[in-house]
Amino acid sequence: MSTDVDWQSLCARAGLAAHHLIGWIMWDPAAIARYADLGVPDGRGWIIAWRLATLGDVSPAVAASTTYSMDPRIIEFVVNAYRGVASTDDILEVRNASVLDGLNDIAPGLAEELAPLAPALWHGVDSVHFGVRPLFNAHRSRPADRQTEPAVSAWLAVHCLRELRGDNHWALCAAADLDDVEVGLLHSVMVDPNEYGSDEWIARSRGADDERDANGWRRREAKGWAADGQLTDAGRSFRLELEERTDALTVPAWQAAGAAATTALCEAVEAHQDAFLARVDETAGPRWMPAIRGPR
Repeated sequence: MSTDVDWQSLCARAGLAAHHLIGWIMWDPAAIARYADLGVPDGRGWIIAWRLATLGDVSPAVAASTTYSMDPRIIEFVVNAYRGVASTDDILEVRNASVLDGLNDIAPGLAEELAPLAPALWHGVDSVHFGVRPLFNAHRSRPADRQTEPAVSAWLAVHCLRELRGDNHWALCAAADLDDVEVGLLHSVMVDPNEYGSDEWIARSRGADDERDANGWRRREAKGWAADGQLTDAGRSFRLELEERTDALTVPAWQAAGAAATTALCEAVEAHQDAFLARVDETAGPRWMPAIRGPR
């Protein structure tokens, strides 16, 4: 392993590349149409169902605990929309069947660059222990995902690593006693306030109503992270440090994948990042998928 690699920076770069590579599928029209064909009216809830299905037939409360920043009522609605209508295996087949067409439409040529990276990326996935990483472990436990078309396999490996980063992030949030609304409010630090217009937009988009939003502000004020309805410097510093700690926890998996494969992934995806953002803007609208919007 090269000792001159700045792994903290490369991990942050890979995390952003993973957000671009994966996030578009939440609003992919073809995937939603396939999901609707399973019997889910209007394909409702696809934005979350494609991730939750990997957990199997768990209760909505358990599913909500893994998504953290989403209001549990939204998760219950999504789970109830597909439960008894479509099996979780069928939902995952819809996801996998939508990947290659979507990539070829958004970023022609990218699939061919991803395909040879699959073995290294899965090696990175397999290097991680199983402790307290529910969505990551649920996704990596499917052998069929490794044996599919090579570019799709690579995409699914990156998805696992993205879920690993998310699980690590939620563990840090829980350790800091953040509730789901606080998580959304604090994420405003990571985006352009001129684009979002309010520190509350992200939390509101994840289900926070007036009462829960106000309680989130009170909780932040008690921690010294907000005052008079505004983030304090301490709150901003905490959120930026949280991002760095999240990357640090995720570094070992990318190290196991290797600097060459990680860098190749970043370079391949970065060449199309404007196209991925444009696709999200087209299918979901501006402001959605804040993880791919600056500044960071």
